[in-house]
Amino acid sequence: MTIKLTMAQALLKFLDQQYVSIDGEDHKYVDSMFGIFGHGCVLGVGQGLQEPGQSIKFYQGHNEQNMAHAAIGYAKQKNRLGIIPCVSSIGPGALNMVTAAGTATANRIPLLLLPGDTFADRQPDPVLQQIEQEYNVGITANDSFKAVSKYFDRINRPEQLISAMMNAMRTLTSFSDTGAVTIALPQDVQTESYDYPRWFFDKRVWYMDRPIPSDRSIKEAAEKIKEAKKPLIVVGGGVRYSLAGEALKDFAEQFNIPMGETQAGKGLLPWNHELMLGGIGVTGSKAANEIAKEADLILAVGTRLGDFTTGSKGLFKESANIITLNVNTFDSIKMNATAIVGDAKLGLETLGKELQDYKSSYTDEIVKAKEEWDSIVDALYNHKPGYGFSQTRALGIINETIAKDAIVVGSSGSLPGDLQRVWRPSTPETYHVEYGFSCMGYEVNGALGVKMAAPTQEVYTMCGDGSYLMGHSELFTAIQEGIKINIILMDNHGWGCIENLQNNQGSESFGTVFRYRDEKTDQLSGDYVPIDFAMNAQSLGAKTYKIYNEQELLAALEDSKTQTRACLFDIKVLPKTMTEGYSSWWRVGVSEVTANDNVQKKYDEMKEAVKQTRKY
Repeated sequence: MTIKLTMAQALLKFLDQQYVSIDGEDHKYVDSMFGIFGHGCVLGVGQGLQEPGQSIKFYQGHNEQNMAHAAIGYAKQKNRLGIIPCVSSIGPGALNMVTAAGTATANRIPLLLLPGDTFADRQPDPVLQQIEQEYNVGITANDSFKAVSKYFDRINRPEQLISAMMNAMRTLTSFSDTGAVTIALPQDVQTESYDYPRWFFDKRVWYMDRPIPSDRSIKEAAEKIKEAKKPLIVVGGGVRYSLAGEALKDFAEQFNIPMGETQAGKGLLPWNHELMLGGIGVTGSKAANEIAKEADLILAVGTRLGDFTTGSKGLFKESANIITLNVNTFDSIKMNATAIVGDAKLGLETLGKELQDYKSSYTDEIVKAKEEWDSIVDALYNHKPGYGFSQTRALGIINETIAKDAIVVGSSGSLPGDLQRVWRPSTPETYHVEYGFSCMGYEVNGALGVKMAAPTQEVYTMCGDGSYLMGHSELFTAIQEGIKINIILMDNHGWGCIENLQNNQGSESFGTVFRYRDEKTDQLSGDYVPIDFAMNAQSLGAKTYKIYNEQELLAALEDSKTQTRACLFDIKVLPKTMTEGYSSWWRVGVSEVTANDNVQKKYDEMKEAVKQTRKY
C-alpha cells in the first residue's frame, strides 16, 4: 500500500509519528517546528505545513541561528526526549544555522536542521543565493554543515527521504552519537511527489535502551576504587540525560565520595548536599578544586573531560587514577582512563554492588572545604563596593528571591563562571548553562526553548551586554507567542570576561570594551558608549526595568512575578565585579615574542605550568 505525497508533505507526516521511549515511558518526539520561509522552502515545507494529515505546530523564527538555539534549549531541557526541527531557505538563511549546529554537536544535544538547497536538476542554476564552485558544481552552501553535523544527507530524489529520515532518527535518538543532523532539501525535490509506502508513516517508537556496562570493566574499575583513599566524582551532563540523579546521590552517600560538577552536570543534587562541593575546574569552586588536587582517583561520569573541567589537564595529580563512565567510547578513553562504556544510571548501580562495603578515607576535609566555600560565596553575595552595584551581589539577590523551581539559563562571558561557582540550585534540572560551545547569543534564544519545554516554571536567562547584542531575535518570538521569559542583562560596558583574560595575561585592555573612538589616538579608548537596553527591549513589547542598585532590583523582581509577558532587567553593574578563579589554571596562548615585560612574564609562567600538566 502506498500514499502519493510530495517529499515535503511526507517529511512532515513522518516526523509527526516519531516517539522515543525510555524506562517504559513513551514521549512524542516532534510536535512543533521553527522556520523562516524563503524561496528555498516556502513552497515546499511551508506548503506542507498547511496540508491536513499532520499536527505539527509552526513557530515563526526571526533569525535562523537564534531559532535553532531555541530548539537546542528545548531539547536540552527535555533531557533529549523531544526536539523542534528548524527549516530555512537556501544560502544565507541556511548558513545562519551552522553555528547552532556546532552548539548542538559540541553539547551532544539532538537538533534536526532542514535547510533548503539549490535545484537537484541544476536546470535553473545559478539560482538566487546559490554559491558556485568551479571545481565541483555539486557543492552547495549546505556542505558547510558537514563539519558540525553528526549525520548529513541531501535529498536529490523524493524516495531518498525514506532512508535519510531513518538514519536521521537513528542519530538523533542515540545515547552516544547524538548532535546536529542536517537534511538538505533541494527546493525542486521538496515539491515533487512519490508513492510512499504507508508503513513509513506508522507510529514509530525509538527505544533508548540503556547501554549495559560489561562485567569486566565494572570489576576492573571497582578494584581500583577499592584501593583509593580519597576518590572524587566528576558529575557530567550524561548523569542528567541518563536520569541518574538519585543513583548518583545513593552512590556518593554509600561510599562517602565527594562530588564536583561540570556545567552540564550542575544542579542534579542541591547545592547544600553534604558531599556536593560545587563546580569543578577553571570556573569551579575552591572546595572542589582543592579536593580534586589531592584526590588519588577520579571517577568521571558522563563528561567529555574538557579543558575547563580538568584545568587544562593540570587539576588532577599525575598519580591519580582516572575512571570514566560514559556511553560514548570516544569520550571514555580520554586522559588514558580506565573506561566503563555504558549508561550512567546502570553503571553507578552496578558499580555500587561490586564495591560492597568500601568507604573512602575522608574525615573532616569535605566539611571544612564546604564551610570555607560557603563563607566565600556568602561574602560574594554581599559584596558592596564603595559605589555602584556589583555583579555577584546582583546574582545573590536574584538567587535568593526567585522561585526555587525557577530555571536559570546561561552560555558565555563571565556569567557562566559566576553561575558555576556561586549559583545555589536547590531543585533538580533548574540549572541550564550551555558551555560545551559557550556560544554567545544562545542565552536569550535558548531561554525561549527552555520555557517551551517547561511552561509552568519561570525561566531567567543570564547574559552580558555583549552577548545580548550578538543575538536576541527570539525575544520577539517570545512576545509574539505570549511566552514569558526573564532576561537578566548585566551591562558592564563590553566583553568583561575577555578583557579580564587580556589583563590577567599581561596585556592592556584592547578591543574588549564598548567605547567611542578617540580622535587623538584613533583607538577605541574614548568614553563608554551608553546603551539603553531597556528601551530596546521595550520597543519589541517587553516589560523592562532599569536597575542601578539592589533596591531597584528587588522591586523589579517582585513586579516581574505579576507579569505575563517577557521581561528584561537592564542591570548596570560595575566592570570587574565578577568572580575570580579559585585554585585553578587554564592554558591559553601567550605571545612568545613581545616587547611587553608583563606579557613576557606571563609567557614564562605559562611554560612552567604546562610542565605540570598530564600529557595525553
